[in-house]
Amino acid sequence: MQTDSMAKRVAVIGAGSSGLTAIKCCLDEGLEPVCFESSDGIGGLWRFKEKPEAERCSIYRSLIVNTSKEMMCFSDFPVPDHYPNFMHNSLIVQYFKLYAEHFNLLKHIHFQTTVRSVRQRPDFSDSGQWEVGTADKDGQEEKHVFDGVLVCAGHYTQPIKPLSDFPGIDTFPGTVIHSWEYKNPDPYFGKRVVIVGIGNSGGDIAVELSRVCEKTFLSTRKGAWVIGRMVGKGLPLDMMMVRRVRDLIYCLLPRPLLNWIGERSLNQRHDHKLYGLQPEHRILDQRSVINNDLPGRILVGELVMKPNVQKFQGSTLVFDDGTVEEKIDAVILCTGYDYKFPFLPASLNSGADGDLRLYKRIFPPSLERPTLAIMGLLQTRGPIMPAVELQARWATRVIAGLNHLPPVDKMNKIIEKDIKANLKSYPCPKLAALQVDYIPYLDTIAKEVGVCPNIAWLLLRDPAVGLRVFFGPCSPYQFRLSGPGHWRGARQAILTQWERVAKPMKTRPIPEPSSFSLFFWLGLSGGAAVILAIMAMQKNFNSIFE
Repeated sequence: MQTDSMAKRVAVIGAGSSGLTAIKCCLDEGLEPVCFESSDGIGGLWRFKEKPEAERCSIYRSLIVNTSKEMMCFSDFPVPDHYPNFMHNSLIVQYFKLYAEHFNLLKHIHFQTTVRSVRQRPDFSDSGQWEVGTADKDGQEEKHVFDGVLVCAGHYTQPIKPLSDFPGIDTFPGTVIHSWEYKNPDPYFGKRVVIVGIGNSGGDIAVELSRVCEKTFLSTRKGAWVIGRMVGKGLPLDMMMVRRVRDLIYCLLPRPLLNWIGERSLNQRHDHKLYGLQPEHRILDQRSVINNDLPGRILVGELVMKPNVQKFQGSTLVFDDGTVEEKIDAVILCTGYDYKFPFLPASLNSGADGDLRLYKRIFPPSLERPTLAIMGLLQTRGPIMPAVELQARWATRVIAGLNHLPPVDKMNKIIEKDIKANLKSYPCPKLAALQVDYIPYLDTIAKEVGVCPNIAWLLLRDPAVGLRVFFGPCSPYQFRLSGPGHWRGARQAILTQWERVAKPMKTRPIPEPSSFSLFFWLGLSGGAAVILAIMAMQKNFNSIFE
């Protein structure tokens, strides 16, 4: 039996981005992590494989992240400065490898080991311990006892295929797949394809297929606001938009005015009504689709926007507006994912729809002892990785006994309040429960850990950093400036973040304009203006005395 002097053992399920940071957070708090990864390598969602594998995440070959490197990185390990601002999936996995090697995390991972069950021990009310059942690649099963469990298994493993929503789909002779199965455009060359759903994956796949298909159609029930990865001067969208000062302004101004400003700005780039993209919701009510190329593909006629599919009649698709498209060869459903953790006790699924109720999107309040936490089960307008890292920092401190949760009644009231606040934008309670406001959520978790930046104190003590923290991008380094897990490089990382943005683009020397040339032309034009003014005055003066 384990004694109090021994380090608490924590099971980490999954070795993707969430699992890696969970391992490191365990080590930071003096815990002993044991990570179980069902595949043969790290990377999770971002690890591309030629064929999808059941119960695992699956991505397409061309996938590029929609959050910039400075905003999505681990808070004490910046992405190498020569990496592009928006990374291909292969570079993200390479970054994970650098992180794992730097902090010596790989030795804690058991690869090709699948977690089959997680159950409370008979003495759970006293010990808080769990029995974790695993199976290796040969099917050899084993039982382990842990003091805590961090679930980092991801929630893009269960594709939703709503085939029953489309009458006559059984008469369709072509192929019907989910985006989870899509890998590359090669099988669709010269074909007529319909993509159903306009999330980020739907937009990406539609754009990619529009370059090789005879014709590509993008069907959407509600439309979407579409914005590119870059904004003014070509700078990363999230670095310009995800800022504390902007959040403060949003709190002070009326929401209808903010919606009007945001929608007007996007419509000046491309009129969403003209392009067939106009959604039913206002811009701040739901997350926008991030896609640089989608409006351009519509403009050249290679991508055609369509309303919802009403029914199938063989290879003919009928849409809600009565229009018909014939000779369709394939349909790709970009209809999202359900989240399920079949290895967890059914008793944790205590929500109205049988879903996981989680305090602050982390802790099941029904547990007598808070020794199990779910990582990354949230949606927000911002990068997920910094949020998950803060979740792991808090969860490991709770498991270690350094932090404590409020009473069950209070946690349940907060859960209900959060869901109710999101129901207007997301009528489905299960979806509403996933939504969090990015910066307020980060700050809430950071306060629990003791690492939330004190803006007033920073402005007084270190104005160079304080001004950047408040007016600049809300980058993850802010949560390493002080408190538990303080990183001595955090200040410098904040001061140099724009240098790392510029580094990968400085591949061609651009001569600086000569200051002599500038002053020469300014002087010349100024002198000419003075001469013309004197001549005009002289002419007016002479006319007075004539």
